[in-house]
This record gives sequence, C-alpha cells and structure tokens, in this order.
Amino acid sequence: MNVPTMADMMAQGKQPEVLFWVGAAGSYDDRAKKISRAFVKILHAANVDFAVLGTEESSTGDAAKRAGNEFLFQMQALMNIEVLNGYEVKKIVTCDPHSFNTLKNEYPSLGGGYEVFHHTQFIQNLISEGRLEIDKTTLKGKRVTFHDPCYLGRANEVYESPRDLIRRLGVNLTEMKRHKGTALCCGAGGAQMFKDAEKGNKEINILRTEDALETKPQIIATGCPYCNTMMTDGIKFKEKETEVVVKDIAELISEANGL
Repeated sequence: MNVPTMADMMAQGKQPEVLFWVGAAGSYDDRAKKISRAFVKILHAANVDFAVLGTEESSTGDAAKRAGNEFLFQMQALMNIEVLNGYEVKKIVTCDPHSFNTLKNEYPSLGGGYEVFHHTQFIQNLISEGRLEIDKTTLKGKRVTFHDPCYLGRANEVYESPRDLIRRLGVNLTEMKRHKGTALCCGAGGAQMFKDAEKGNKEINILRTEDALETKPQIIATGCPYCNTMMTDGIKFKEKETEVVVKDIAELISEANGL
C-alpha cells in the first residue's frame, strides 16, 4: 500500500491535505491494523492527499493520563506537538476516538492546536464534497447495531456521523437500548484495557455485548479499535462467532465498495 510519511512529503517540498494519525492500536494490534488499511483504501479511493508520521508517531499519552500519570502524558504530548508543529500540520484524522479526544481537547493548552477529525466525520465530509460514494447494494438488508465509543459519543457528542455512514450502506440499523448519550462503555477506556478486572459478577464488555445481541445483529459496527477488541471478545465469550461479526465502519465501507 502506498502510504507516504510526512518526512517523504517534506523532502519533496509538499504539504498533504491531512495527516492520518494511526494510533497505537492501529499501528501494532493485528486486528486494528485491518481498520487502518481499510481507511487508507478509502483515502486512496477518494484521492485524498495524506501522509502519516511513521516512526515519528508516538502514543498521544491518553492511557497514561487516564491512569493518573500526568507527568508521562505531558512528556508524550510535548514530544508529539514538537514533531507536528515542525511539519506545520494543520489537519489530523484518526480512527481512534482516544487519540481524537486527546489531540482535539488536550493538546491545544500545551501548544498543539489542530483541526482534528474522527474518521467517520472525515468520510462524511468526503461524501458531502462528492469525492466518495458508498455502494448500497453489497450489504443491503444486513442487520446492524452500532456501539458508541465513549470518547467519540459522550465525550465529544459525535453521534450522527457514524450512523449516517451506516445508513448509507443500505443496511437495517437497530439501536441498542443504551445508545448515544446513555451508551455503556465497552470496558477498555480509561486505561482499563491494560489492567486486571476488579471484583464483580460480570465483565463490562460481556454486559455491553449482551446489549448488542438483544438487537439480533449480523454485524456489530464500531468506530474504535479498542471497542472492536472488547466486543469481539464478548462475541467469543457468548460463542456467537459464526452468527455475528464485529467490524469498524471503515471496514464496512471498504467492503461495500469492493476496495
């Protein structure tokens, strides 16, 4: 896949339209890499001039901050801001709501002011500008439910862009009883993904998977690599892998368009 870096671009004297912030999961997790690839295919299909930081990209520091290590967060953030400002980055898109929230809301006070988009917002813009169309026939009639990522939904009140894209796929979207402002966390946020479970009779991701399964879906759509992992684990726990798949919205669009 042709994915230029900002260093490549600068060497050619070019400035891309947008920087794709891949994020830790999208860079290293084998499942999340598929989401990154799907989004890159969409960017190519829409002829978007983009670049990544590559090896110069580091963690946004989100997990450190949520776990209470403000010092480590600021170290990470200032290092990233120095790189981003060095390349004169103005616009950033990411598939990770945690990166989206941190870059958008917490970097400005440290000297990093950028226009930040979640990939569902960016894809929606591409459609409204006439640069991308979504094929409605491939997934037509499939039963889909959407899980709101905490840092996209309740933290930033982005509820409509993912749903708009799902509806454009020609599928049957059924909401869970807890959705939008009342949606339940998948259990990964706030650095919870990296620690052992506390005492209780049920894991949060199992409870959330049960919410999803009540809608009798064929596809659980997500907009976050961490949510994807937690919901996939929930489906495995419920032994529903043959009946239900968990897919990021970027993957569904890429699939629908045969990319």
